[in-house]
Amino acid sequence: MSDETPESLIPYDEIVQDALRAVVGRVLREVEESGGLPGEHHFYITFKTRLPGVSIPKHLLERFPDEMTIVIQHRFWDLKVEEDSFTVGLSFGGVPSTLHVPFAAVTQFHDPAVEFALTFHADSAEAPAEEHEQAENDAPGDDAGEEPREDGSNVVSVDFTRKK
Repeated sequence: MSDETPESLIPYDEIVQDALRAVVGRVLREVEESGGLPGEHHFYITFKTRLPGVSIPKHLLERFPDEMTIVIQHRFWDLKVEEDSFTVGLSFGGVPSTLHVPFAAVTQFHDPAVEFALTFHADSAEAPAEEHEQAENDAPGDDAGEEPREDGSNVVSVDFTRKK
């Protein structure tokens, strides 16, 4: 008897990734429908900037050629959630911008108010993302420099690139 796990003919990794990305879509849809964020909730959303369907202004693409993190908290508008993507208005350095992001491009979703986080791979053949700069969309007062805690509570990390 072999200790090796046989190759699955069912794409479990893709099914789980899609299901967890649906969580992000559902949360954003609830914010869209209610017209704002409840309580202290706010979101850090990291996504790959060059994947098909991503649409961000050229100056942002030049600054973030691989990956970008945005914050949906105080200053956002026109949040529209579709089956496979979302569009949101944000301000960067005082310049209003509209971003369109397919859920397939999202690599991280974090709500620091309740220490909930999901991690995805935009392309399962891709190596893990390198460190990148923090989000720079405008936020009032001291909130802009707030770092999420890294204690790991309520964090779901999905890594399908490793075989056991």
